[in-house]
Amino acid sequence: MVTAASPSVGPTGRPIRSFPAPASLKGHGPARIIALCNQKGGVGKTTTTINLGASLAESGRRVLAIDFDPQGALSAGLGVQTHDVTTIYDLLLGTVKDAASTIVHTSIAGLDVIPANIDLSAAEVHLVNEVAREQILARVLRQVTGEYDVILIDCQPSLGLLTVNALTAAHGVLIPLECEYFALRGVALLVETIDKVRDRLNPAITLDGILATMYDGRTLHAREVLERVVDTFGDDVLETVISRTVKFPDASVAGAPIITFAPEHQAAEAYRQLARELIFRGAVA
Repeated sequence: MVTAASPSVGPTGRPIRSFPAPASLKGHGPARIIALCNQKGGVGKTTTTINLGASLAESGRRVLAIDFDPQGALSAGLGVQTHDVTTIYDLLLGTVKDAASTIVHTSIAGLDVIPANIDLSAAEVHLVNEVAREQILARVLRQVTGEYDVILIDCQPSLGLLTVNALTAAHGVLIPLECEYFALRGVALLVETIDKVRDRLNPAITLDGILATMYDGRTLHAREVLERVVDTFGDDVLETVISRTVKFPDASVAGAPIITFAPEHQAAEAYRQLARELIFRGAVA
């Protein structure tokens, strides 16, 4: 029988610990590229990209977030204009050559973004006949890796050519996973896709972790799903757990990360904890 975690044990069943504050960096770059990926929509990929990026920037890291979803939710969530601007789509098609010219500074010091809009939905059609089409994003990002400590790619909810591009460009993958049964079912397929990319396109890619999101410890279902994820994936499941709260949609409407919209809220502290855990694990410098 699954029961609620005791005060000394976290939702993942492991003892609660506080990860140390990260040391300051003496320099910046080259960036480690992390793809936030899950073919199921609505699991917290964009929310995690925004708030992890902001938390890493708060800790002194230079962060570039890539909006790689035609919905442009990452751009909107950071208050970035997506119409009549150059986007990641222009870089993929080669109509714009200079990646630096598409970078937009956000209101968060140290956090930049390359925006996207609905144009990106046509990218797969245009790229399908390109030579080495799976490596186009990697070539684009090569121009800017020296300027940042981490690049976060917010993938669209599919396992199509854009997501394969992100996995080919990435050093690591972070899988946000909603604590819900149907979200759990798709993880095996995603891990299989990552394995195929490792075998055929990007031997160096690693799984940086599975992040439990939208967790509600009051429900037996959420606790059972998280327990099953930990049983299946073990230490690949991050200790940090992101709980469900109305503050996330409120922050999205405001076009701001939770750490500036509600800096004292437990959700803001959870993302700061996530940033510290990834630095502690070596996924981020």
